[in-house]
This record gives sequence, structure tokens and C-alpha cells, in this order.
Amino acid sequence: MKLRLETELSVQYKSSSQKARVLTESWVASNIYCPACGIDVIKYESNRPVADFYCAKCEEEYELKSKINSIGSKIVDGAYKTMLVRLASNDVPSLFLLSYSLRDYSVLDFFTIPKHFFVADIIEKRPPLSPSARRAGWVGCNILLYGVPSSGRIFYIKNRQIEPKKAVIGAWKKTLFLRDKKLNLDKGWILDIMRCIDTLGKKEFNLDEIYAFEKELSVAHPNNKHIKDKMRQQLQFLRDKGYLGFIGKGSYKLI
Repeated sequence: MKLRLETELSVQYKSSSQKARVLTESWVASNIYCPACGIDVIKYESNRPVADFYCAKCEEEYELKSKINSIGSKIVDGAYKTMLVRLASNDVPSLFLLSYSLRDYSVLDFFTIPKHFFVADIIEKRPPLSPSARRAGWVGCNILLYGVPSSGRIFYIKNRQIEPKKAVIGAWKKTLFLRDKKLNLDKGWILDIMRCIDTLGKKEFNLDEIYAFEKELSVAHPNNKHIKDKMRQQLQFLRDKGYLGFIGKGSYKLI
């Protein structure tokens, strides 16, 4: 896997956005494999409305987003209403996210967010375009990356260091249980608990430490009057799916 974009590919383009698109898409096509099965991804023909790459074996689709220096905490995406409709029908691609240095065109970070981590809560509605804009009134959206648990950010390259392919594929498979359609009503809760565990910042934790997030979760879920019961339920679910291990006396560990 190369860690540098091939700048000669963009010489014929004048627009900086065109150059960035050509360089980053070419790099992904030459270096990135499908995190679901491990074979090389294939670039779609230009101007496809949603996805940029796909896997010919498992049919996963990926949309590429890139930024200079750092991905940041949110990513600009398309139309807000369209995104919500696609989420409801599970018709969204997973994300490929690439950051690179403009100084030497080296790749800094590259990671994927599986589509099963996308819920309406992490889609931010943007203000309508002004009346003077070419598409006046159009409403776009942002994807709030800070709303994605750490297990939903699977790095191929982190701080210029390449991660083992086996680790990438293993991390992808670890959370595939979130694709179960029966989870639609509870997925937001499950992701909330995953984020709470992330916030603790340690491998082992106990029930009381999770209960410390009760107030925060009661704000996020105002119609639920049994917050602690729901928290325990999600921990048990994550244990049953092999995401957590139970070590006794109300204590758990990340697996």
C-alpha cells in the first residue's frame, strides 16, 4: 500500500476540486481493498449519484470523502431529506474517509465507517441556501462523525501507519450484527451505549460507571422512563453478540 498520491495524474486539471477528486479516487482504486471480504474495490463510472466504489464479490458500496490535513468532526454530504429517506430504506453506502498533506501529498489517515453505523441522529440539517444562490432554498446535511462509536471507525492507515489487513476485516465483521433489521428501533440506543463505553476510555468497566450516563441518555430519549433498565438491556445485547464479555458482579470488558 502506497502512502503518497500520484500528483502527475492531476496535471491536466485546473480546478483544485477536480485535482483532489482525481488524485484521491485514483489512490483508493490502486490501494484499497473491501473491508468486508478483502478483494480490491472497483471505481464506479463518473457521476454516479451516491457511491464511488464497489466490491464485485460482496456488493458492498462506498462513498469517498477526502480532506486536507484532518477529516474533522463532520463531513458535508448531500440533500438532507434524501439522506433521511435512504437511511429509512437502508439504501446508503459505507464511507471511505481520506486525509492527506498538501505539502507532500502523503496520506495521513484512511478509514471506513460501515453503513450500519448511520442513524438519523448523526445527520445534521444544514441551513437552506440563500435566495441568491443558484440552488436557492436547497437544504443539505452534514454527517456528524463524533456521533460514531470508535468501533465504527475502522482504520487502514492511522497517523501514516498501515494497519494489518486481518485487523481491518476483523473489525468490520465485529459489528455486522448491527445490520439486523429487527434492531431498527433500538439501534440508536445500542450506539449510545457504545459511545458511553468509549467515553470511559478503558477495556473493563462496571454497571455503575455506565449508570453515570443516565442523565445524558434521559435527555436523548425523553420518552423512556426506565433508562437504567434500557441501559442494562443494551449491555446484555452487546454481550450476547460478542462485543462485550461479562466478568461477573456487574462488570464487563470489551472484546
